[in-house]
Amino acid sequence: MAHIAEIDELDIKILTLLLHNARLPFTDIANEVHTSSGTVHVRMKKMESLGIVQGAQLLVSPTKLGYDICAFLGIYLEKGSLYKRVVTELQSIPEIVELHYTTGNYNILAKIVCRDTQHLREVLNDKIQAIEGIERTETFISLEESLQRPLSLDETYHG
Repeated sequence: MAHIAEIDELDIKILTLLLHNARLPFTDIANEVHTSSGTVHVRMKKMESLGIVQGAQLLVSPTKLGYDICAFLGIYLEKGSLYKRVVTELQSIPEIVELHYTTGNYNILAKIVCRDTQHLREVLNDKIQAIEGIERTETFISLEESLQRPLSLDETYHG
């Protein structure tokens, strides 16, 4: 079992608020959890140093920016020992937004966003399948994202 970092109920409350709205000012968080903004700042620094909080992200809608295709790609490697080298090459492809080392049929599962099917075909043929060590791929196009939510740290969390 993975080591669970030492955090308490106040940390969980702070994280929960930020998971639902990462733009909340520390003063608003402090008011909500009945502490000072300085305490919130110190707690956030602690959680950053523990690796619990790892930066911040701006979420944008790919479709609103003209990227209408979301696809998942199962990647089969010729040999598992090629994983690190192949991942390094895959990381240089901007259309790939997630990479996962997996169990099961695939060695790697990738999430890709593209403008259209022509763009997807170009990414698959010219970039991904051209990488030495990739035996074959299997593509799944997402028709609709039904759920995307942050991790829930409610009362079920047992740190």
